[in-house]
Amino acid sequence: MTCMSITNMPETATIDDAPSISRTLARAFDDDPMMRWFFPDDASRGTRLERYFTTIFTRQYVHHSVCERTGAAAAFWVPPEAQAKAVPDAETIQELQDILGDRAPLLRDAVETAAGHAPQEPHWYLAVIGADPAGQGQGHGAALLRSGLAKADAAGLPAYLESSKPSNLSFYEHFGFTVQEEVRLPGDGPTLWAMRREARRPADA
Repeated sequence: MTCMSITNMPETATIDDAPSISRTLARAFDDDPMMRWFFPDDASRGTRLERYFTTIFTRQYVHHSVCERTGAAAAFWVPPEAQAKAVPDAETIQELQDILGDRAPLLRDAVETAAGHAPQEPHWYLAVIGADPAGQGQGHGAALLRSGLAKADAAGLPAYLESSKPSNLSFYEHFGFTVQEEVRLPGDGPTLWAMRREARRPADA
């Protein structure tokens, strides 16, 4: 087994991984249209993105979701039984408002808009997935996606995500996702593509 195949093997992420995961996701989302909308200042975006991902990971997802990482990527999945819990509490919301400053209402509106288009049926929700650009093309994101989809398939449930980056759509389609609708965020925000994947039997996955 090569060193590379070890480093892109998904592992459960713990709260001790917060610094490295936050750095990885900050780099991964630096060119994401929605994150550039939230954090338009080039000079401070990297630092603010790290704070943003640290906050949602340590206060929200690590406690109520399936969080996995590789050497250069991370993914947060929310199974249906955790979706009522994996929402920010008042303190988390305050932290996010402090990080976003006058852009905070954009995040609130985006979250509310996206939630209004989410499936009503039980499903596995891919809340966050990202790979450090330095490690892209080495199978990190694909490994994390397969790992989460295997869990959804084992439960016999569909998977759902939103992407704001058009160039990522074909990547998700390769794994069986299809675009359900295009959602334009309010306030001249970017477009979100809502994508769904039917559950597959293990032999079909």
